[in-house]
Amino acid sequence: MLIGNAMDMKNVGGTPGGTRTFLLGIIMFVVGGYLLFNQVQVNGGYWRFSLFGQGYGSSFGITLIPMLFGIGILFSNGKSLVGRGLTALGFLAILVGIIMNLDIHFRQTSLWNTLTMLILIVGGLGLVIRSLSPMGPAKPAAPPEA
Repeated sequence: MLIGNAMDMKNVGGTPGGTRTFLLGIIMFVVGGYLLFNQVQVNGGYWRFSLFGQGYGSSFGITLIPMLFGIGILFSNGKSLVGRGLTALGFLAILVGIIMNLDIHFRQTSLWNTLTMLILIVGGLGLVIRSLSPMGPAKPAAPPEA
């Protein structure tokens, strides 16, 4: 960082003013997000994966096949793009399968608590966006030229 061009800590996003508004917005957003996520309950279930429309069943093993082939290819040739691709796609299929089989529920809470959480999140985002526009004292308009 150059000493002559040191940024002013009161300028957020290159605009004058807004640091306090930005920090307050970030704090509100983080607190609201924490409270909201704290009310969410996540449960895992059985591996429900429908292959070719054959209904639900326990078919976790079939998602391992691409990754296992990819790992086998990588053991024989560590630079193989096919092995890397199969391993990555297999891992991605497993990750997507895990996420698809999560049951997510919002725990019972009062309307007041829910509104407080949502207002903190939306208000915090609003303050962060507002802090990115110039907030300093208005500059006087230049007098009209004669």
